[in-house]
Amino acid sequence: MKTAAIIQARMTSTRLPGKIVAPILGRPMLELLIERLRRARNVDEVIVATTSNATDDVVEELCTRIGAGCFRGSEDDVLNRVLGAAHAYAVDVIVEITGDCPLIDPVVVDQLVELYREGNADYVSNVLKRTYPRGLDTQVFPTSVLEEVNRLTQDPIDHEHVSLYIYEHPERFRLRNLESGLPEHDWNLRLTVDTPADFALIKTIYEELYPRNQAFGLRDVLGLFDRRPELPEINRDIKQKTVR
Repeated sequence: MKTAAIIQARMTSTRLPGKIVAPILGRPMLELLIERLRRARNVDEVIVATTSNATDDVVEELCTRIGAGCFRGSEDDVLNRVLGAAHAYAVDVIVEITGDCPLIDPVVVDQLVELYREGNADYVSNVLKRTYPRGLDTQVFPTSVLEEVNRLTQDPIDHEHVSLYIYEHPERFRLRNLESGLPEHDWNLRLTVDTPADFALIKTIYEELYPRNQAFGLRDVLGLFDRRPELPEINRDIKQKTVR
């Protein structure tokens, strides 16, 4: 069974266009995300699902340069884009990641894949009940489930948000959630990139932690926040966009 992380990424994000190639320590943010996912022991391959727009030629060029998989498809039908990537690379189990999560933790990814491999679940994530900071979002499900969703719904919202139909239908799909064990005050931290303030925080975290430990994880980020409590205030007021 081939397990692959499939990253949804495009240059035309609404609140911060071009964020996926914004430089951190001289490297595109997306490249750093791919590097982190490659540390996950339970992920066989990392694939970027980008659009067929000319603006995303730079994404394909990045993937070619670092040897990552790349699939190009519809900008709006993200579900079919991810499904196309899974088919193109013969993926059995999808680890769904979005390109705005450059602090994804490979340890958490591995835990979620292991939880899926235990069986008795069609979908495993850490987002059904949010006990991880936003930006650690990881969802694991078989390609066959996404194929089923594609047959069941043509709702544009379901096709824009790949996993939405799965977790909104617990009567049809068996769902499992991983909780962090973190204190509740850490649950609402923002470690994702939607706005310039978000990017400023992520850039600072990398500048503080990466030079000393390229494999730093969530615990290291939380330790940095303990030492520098002013950092999470940088993007404290940013509101997450709602799905519906």
